[in-house]
Amino acid sequence: MQRIINFILNYRNAFLYGLLLIFCLVLTIRSHSYHQSKFFNSSKLLTGSVLSTKSAVSDYFGLKEENQRLAKENERLRLLLFNSKKDTVAINKAPIYEIIHARVVKNMFSSPRNYITINKGVRDSVKQDMGVIAPYGILGIVENTSKNYATVQSILNTKSNINAKIKSTDYFGSLKWDAKDYNVVQLVDIPRSATVTVGDTISTGAMSSIFPEDIPIGVIKKYDLNQNQSSYDIQVDLFNDMANIKNVYIIKNRDRKEILELQKSTGNVE
Repeated sequence: MQRIINFILNYRNAFLYGLLLIFCLVLTIRSHSYHQSKFFNSSKLLTGSVLSTKSAVSDYFGLKEENQRLAKENERLRLLLFNSKKDTVAINKAPIYEIIHARVVKNMFSSPRNYITINKGVRDSVKQDMGVIAPYGILGIVENTSKNYATVQSILNTKSNINAKIKSTDYFGSLKWDAKDYNVVQLVDIPRSATVTVGDTISTGAMSSIFPEDIPIGVIKKYDLNQNQSSYDIQVDLFNDMANIKNVYIIKNRDRKEILELQKSTGNVE
């Protein structure tokens, strides 16, 4: 206490000056409308800056909840989109496709055989051979599952082979990866009679029981006729940034088992 008193006594002139300055400012502001206006405008500016900073901080800490809300909304919209096609609509029948939102736990993209680990598994009804997409296109196919997690064979995997087509022509082939560039995959077996143009969109084809048709994949970067000159080898720039994947959506085709059993009974399994 004595130190506080000594401090005040040592700086009493400064304290007196400060009190007199504040008193004079109050008198000046109260007696002149111009100064009142300037004071209140300045105070509003300061208050606004403080509130803006507070709002920015609150928004930052609320990003996780907002991202989760947006992911669930995207899940709902994709469910409506995939089940809106004529061939998936039937009276008194449940939607063919179901959507499950998940988050990426580990993302590989620099080896010849890349896998992605996601935080949904058997407990969430995730099974082998379900399709997985990211916000801008396909990602891969579920290969193994545990209770709470699953591994996805990425399209950046030399074993990957997915039915895809040139969207504007409906000519389809196989989507593969040559392990050279994680932003580019290859579409092969497109017949020479197809019209191929740089910039055309590549999407999933109708020959798959895993992915719905017309899910975007990428655009044609360049193309060449292969050695036997009967089909095109097409380089496809991916829409997804494969090095930066966070939210994904797992696709369940409720009719897949029935389709596979029918194909098996007729000896036409692919």
